[in-house]
Amino acid sequence: MQIDSATADAEALVAPAIRGGLSPSAARLFRVYRTMANLLEQRGYMVPRELREITPAQFQQKFGNDSINRETLTLLVEKADDEHDQLFVFFPEDEKVGVKPIKVYTDRMRAEGVSNAIMVLKVDITPFAKQAVQEMSDSFRMEHFKESELLVDITQHQLVPQHQVLTAAEKAELLKRYRLKDTQLPRIQPNDPIARYYGMKRGQVVKIIRPSETAGRYVTYRVCM
Repeated sequence: MQIDSATADAEALVAPAIRGGLSPSAARLFRVYRTMANLLEQRGYMVPRELREITPAQFQQKFGNDSINRETLTLLVEKADDEHDQLFVFFPEDEKVGVKPIKVYTDRMRAEGVSNAIMVLKVDITPFAKQAVQEMSDSFRMEHFKESELLVDITQHQLVPQHQVLTAAEKAELLKRYRLKDTQLPRIQPNDPIARYYGMKRGQVVKIIRPSETAGRYVTYRVCM
């Protein structure tokens, strides 16, 4: 799924935060922080209301303005229905994140019994770091997004229909009802922006609800493969 106009709208969305008193760099982080808070809530994590609805002024008061210490942006959240299902959000300082910061993060995750994390990258991650993340996937799941990918919340875009990731029980009921195997469903790739937003794993099914002039709504399903 490509939302070409989303990136084009990004700078326009940052502008109000700048007018609200934030520096350009802090305004970008403010937008990213708000998007991340919504992403976590959409995934079923408990996010305090003051973070979801934080204003530019509150962001500046909490984190500063010109030289924000990105470590202070770190989040730790837990699922609403499972307090043991926790996730860290890290904001590395490096322009291109290498292996060393990832080791620091995984050491902290191990110490606190957390197996899931998201890194919000300034620019990118090095090839060696990508390999390290893949090699530790049996113990830790570490996703990463570039800041530029989070300036706009793609689920709020008018061209994006409503998506709901099914639970294992809901998936089983769907396949039983229609006498299907999951491989018979249309596919969504793991690197699709929507699949990444919801943190979909291979084998998970997403329900897509679109408006319909005749039926009110039109529902389809796609499996992550």
